[in-house]
This record gives sequence, structure tokens and C-alpha cells, in this order.
Amino acid sequence: MRFGPVPVGEAEGAVAAHSIRHGRGTIRKGTRLGPAEIAALSEAGIAEIVAARLEPGDIGEDAAAERVASALLGPNLRIDPAFTGRCNIFADAAGLFVADRALVDGVNRLDPGLTLATLPSYAAVEAGRMVATVKIIPLALPESAVERAEQALAGRAALALSPWRRARVAMTATTLPGLKPSVMDKTRRVFEARLAPAGATVADERRVPHRTAPLAEALAAQRREDPDLLVVFAASAITDAADVIPEAIRAAGGRVIHLGMPVDPGNLLLVGELEGVPVIGAPGCARSPAENGFDWVLQRLLAGIPVEPEDITGMGVGGLLMEIVSRPQPREPAKAAGGPVAALVLAAGQSRRMGGPNKLLATFGGEPLVRRSAAAALASRASPVVVVTGHMRDRIEAALAGLDVATVHNADYAEGLATSLKTGISALPADAAGAIVLLADMPGITAAIIDRLIAAFDPDRPGIVLPTVEGKRGNPVLWSRHFFPELLATSGDVGARHLIARHADAVRTVEIGPAAGLDVDTPEALRDAGGTLAGAGPLE
Repeated sequence: MRFGPVPVGEAEGAVAAHSIRHGRGTIRKGTRLGPAEIAALSEAGIAEIVAARLEPGDIGEDAAAERVASALLGPNLRIDPAFTGRCNIFADAAGLFVADRALVDGVNRLDPGLTLATLPSYAAVEAGRMVATVKIIPLALPESAVERAEQALAGRAALALSPWRRARVAMTATTLPGLKPSVMDKTRRVFEARLAPAGATVADERRVPHRTAPLAEALAAQRREDPDLLVVFAASAITDAADVIPEAIRAAGGRVIHLGMPVDPGNLLLVGELEGVPVIGAPGCARSPAENGFDWVLQRLLAGIPVEPEDITGMGVGGLLMEIVSRPQPREPAKAAGGPVAALVLAAGQSRRMGGPNKLLATFGGEPLVRRSAAAALASRASPVVVVTGHMRDRIEAALAGLDVATVHNADYAEGLATSLKTGISALPADAAGAIVLLADMPGITAAIIDRLIAAFDPDRPGIVLPTVEGKRGNPVLWSRHFFPELLATSGDVGARHLIARHADAVRTVEIGPAAGLDVDTPEALRDAGGTLAGAGPLE
């Protein structure tokens, strides 16, 4: 292929290297220039363009991309027509996408102009999702490079999609004194939610004492019902090949294939088999909805992909997953905080919905709202009290005069709530056990409410204490210091809501009532709450 500047009068038959604007429109990159395009360029006074001219043995970018993509296709995948040198590959069904890493790497090493990008192997995908894309970098490739790719891929499944089997799953849970039925009920709900994307269902559930004989009997009975998968949730973790779950599988006539996996959380997982039906001994972290090693094995089996010891032992790279804060034996020993819960009062906002005044300077009984909020924190068990300022900093600090609070200024307050949250968390003492984050525009929050939330907080375990209004989430929220690194990584104007959803198993709720949902974002809401805007000043 010859590439470079070409006089327009000599460009017929060449391929435009870039999009070209002219008096009547645009010639797109990759267009083969014919008489009409040459005339349009000449009329526009364009004398020279950058173009490529294919030589014998070259193949255009679109044709090259389609040929390579077609050679990659395995079961349940499809391609769309190539455009601008790109050919996308899509899942034709929901299931697990599987890529052969060695073959993908081999394709990418054939020619610098030929690239193949895919989702991670064993990614769960829905029908219609793009799973891979072939992109040709230059406007053409030597056909020999395409042929080498086709030869390397011939008869080999470089990419495939294993569809979900809509499995019938038998679930057994073992019990010990002190294990609440509510914990087992939640385990089933979490498990059903895991199965739902694959169309799988719990066909049978049994709860038996945590002993070998009753568990073996339950497994044997479930096997007679011909499920696609057996899963055991133990009341106590599997710590040895002679523990209750592996012994029960053997006693029922099955075998243990592998115990342990290099994925954390998920290390204490067991894979076995009972008369041809796979058995999973679930690790304790499988009770949490957060991703863990159990998901990796479960999804493969739901897609009909066998799991052997070499598969599990190959999961170590990428196997260090996000910590699950609620698990009994976390990755790192708890670091004693020693100090009390700090109060963080966010008072940096611009009050945009008030139409001019700063709502935090509005008064309730003659007291500015921001001072009222800080005073409530000071009267509670929280210590210290840190107020984050931003908009109208001087007037906010003046309203706090005489109160024993620390103030820290957020110069980036206009970028959203998360900037104030990060500024405040960074200013807390190193020994703070946690922080209760108060929004300064909530006039109903009292010292008594703050103390109720602190009373529900266990400083020895990572947790989130959430006030509710008839079961609906409210504010303020108390965060264990375990979550401070994640709070420092938030962005935007929605605060840390997504972290509450991510760590739902660490949340403890306290019913507070209307005060937890009352803020004063508008003049009407402020008046209804008993406040007045006099003296609140213009929006500056």
C-alpha cells in the first residue's frame, strides 16, 4: 500500500485517508474516490489530499476485518458488517463468553496493523452484548497477514459463548445452634438472585444439622430428584478434606474434586461430584451478594462448562477481589480505632434550588440552620465535629462563631457533594472509629437522633448505620473508618449512595422517622419546616 499526499487530479481510485470537508458535504475516511468525489474536491478548490492506493496483494480494511472476525467465530456468536476497518462480534445468547488467550495473543502478534480486543474470558454477558472487536489500523493489510490469521484459527474455537442452561439447582444448608433462620433465609434470597440472570432456579431446599450423616442423606435424596447442580451452604466453614461437607459427599457416594481456590474472598470453596452431578461446597462469603470466588465457579457450571482442579488453580491472577466487610474472618486484622465517632457536617453547597439565598443561613427560632446542625452534633456523643465549608465561606464561618467546631474549606465545592465528603474525611483524626455524615440542611436532626445511630454502631466490625423513614433510607449516615478509602474515591453530586448498595450486607438500619428525610431544598420546604430566609443573603 502506498500512503501519502496525492494531487486531486491523480487521486481517482485511491482511498481517502481522512474525512475531507468540501463545499457540498464530506467525503468520509476510507471512501474509494471516484469521478464524483474528484469533481467535488476540484470544485471546492482542494488541490491535494492524503490518500492510500492499494497495491497487488493488499486487502481493504473492511474486508480484512470481516475475514478475521469470521475466522474467530465460535458457537453462539455473530458479526456485524465491518465499517471503518472495524468488525464487531456479538453474543447471540446470554451466557459465559470464553476466549482462548493464546489464540487471541497469537492473532495480535501476526501484524501490527491487525488488532483483536475481547471481554475477559468467562465474562457473563446478555444476548446482544459486544464481546470482541477486530480493528484494522491502516486502510489496508497485506492479504498474506489475513491468510496467516485464518490459518492459525482454522478448526479452533478462539472465541465462544456457552449459553446458560436454565439449571435446576438443589440447595442444602446445614445448621448449628445460634445460626438464626433469618440468616439462612437471606442466604437463599442472595443465592436465588445469583441464579436469576442464568434463568436457573432453586428446585429444592433442605436444612439439616451440621453433621456428616444427615447431610449425606439429604444430598443422596436430592440427587435422586435429578438436579443439574447441588450446592451446600455450611453453618461452619470447610477447613479440611475430612470436614463435614467433603465427608458427607463421600458418604453419599460422591467424590471431592478440589478443595480450596486462589480467589479471595472465596478461598474455602469445594468442588465435588455425586453420580455425575456437580457439587459445590460454598464458602462463607457466598452468603454475601458481593462478587467472590463462588460466582466464578457457579457461573461456569450454570453454563455447562466443567470445572477441574487446573481450572481453579489457574484463577489466582485477578483473584484478589474486593473485600467483603461482613465476613467473619476478613483479609486483614481489624485495626483498633480507639477514638470516638466523629461528626462531619457538610455545609459547602450553593443552595441552587432556593433561587438566591443560602439556605444554611436561614434561621430557625433566630438561629442559622448551619449553626443549629453543628450544635446538634456538638451536643451528641460524636467528637470532634468538623464542618466543611465552601460557598459563602466567610458567612458560614461567621454563623458558627463561638462553637467548638473545626472548619475545613472545600475549594472545589462547585464540583459536587463528593468533593466535600472527601475534604471532610481527609480532615478527620487518625483514631476516629467512624464518621457520621450530616447534611447541614436537615433541621430535624437532633443530638438524640445522632446518639441513637452511634449506639447502633459496633466499632469492632466494619459497618454502615443507616436511618430510615418508614423503611426508606434517610440521613445522616454513620460510616465505619473501614470505608474511608472508598469514600475518598467517590465523585460527582450523589455522595456515597453506591457504596451503600455495594455493601448492603454491612448495613444496619435504625428507624428514626420523618426527621431523617426532612431537608429544606426550596423556599417552600424551608417555610413549611418553620424557617425564615431573612438575612440569608443573595447567591454569590
